Amino acid sequence: MRSGFEVITAGIQATIQDLGRIGLAQIGVSLAGAMDEFAFSHANKLLDNKYGTNMLEVVFGGVKLKSIGSTTIVLTGAKVDAKINNKVIEIWKTYKINDGDVLSLGFATSGARVYIAVKGGFDVKQEYGSCSVSIKEKLGGKPLHVKQFLPFTCKELKNIRKLSKRYQPDYDKVLTLRIVAGYQWDMFEKNQRDKFFKTTYRVSGQNDRMGYRLSGEKISSTCKGIVSEPIAYGSVQIPAHGEPIVLLKERQTIGGYPKIGCVIPVDCFRLAQAKQDSEVNFELIDLDKAREINRKFYKFFK
Repeated sequence: MRSGFEVITAGIQATIQDLGRIGLAQIGVSLAGAMDEFAFSHANKLLDNKYGTNMLEVVFGGVKLKSIGSTTIVLTGAKVDAKINNKVIEIWKTYKINDGDVLSLGFATSGARVYIAVKGGFDVKQEYGSCSVSIKEKLGGKPLHVKQFLPFTCKELKNIRKLSKRYQPDYDKVLTLRIVAGYQWDMFEKNQRDKFFKTTYRVSGQNDRMGYRLSGEKISSTCKGIVSEPIAYGSVQIPAHGEPIVLLKERQTIGGYPKIGCVIPVDCFRLAQAKQDSEVNFELIDLDKAREINRKFYKFFK
């Protein structure tokens, strides 16, 4: 008999994610992958999994899974009422789950994305070098659905592990996104750049794995149109309506709007946990500092 999870309740949107399809933008394939690599990578580290091992990314919660076989699990990311057999469990802590046990998630009270990881990851096939589900491109399968079976190999972690609270993120804090000056920085006059950095924006209802549109002061550029060009992760583009859009994991690979800057990856991960109406500020950072922050993050997990 195969071991794995039977899906009892699928939630709003739950997908298998790893680190995505790296290096395929030139053929029009978006990155995809885990939106919050901080929570994702800590889940794998707590389970002593290989870096980048796949797991479930659950938007807002509402998922219920029955275990067939035993394994060790961990939940990271958004604060959610989680239970095994109706007994409350903690986020950021490993648990053994036995054959027949039911894992259930309520809905997130802080943050937007919960990660459910198992020891060794799920036994799912890859497409273009990744098993990440890309909803926009219809790669890697589909979002979780009722009666689906998610196979895993029965593996258990001997010791209980937990991330200290001092390292657990506070998703309710006002978010400051650090950005490096972008491709078309000089196409924004100083008064427009000043307005951009002085404004406290709010996350609009138009946000998904492709990007987050922010509501607030509108800014404009001197640009009358540009030739479509490759778009980096975290690019902050300013369309004609004047409100910033931060582009994330399933962004289009090319685009023609001016970009005032690029949010550093670790702050993009944090943005992915922001709910509608969350407050967001921007802060300029130089390229060398941005590189050092990025290098430090990946060095810790790799």
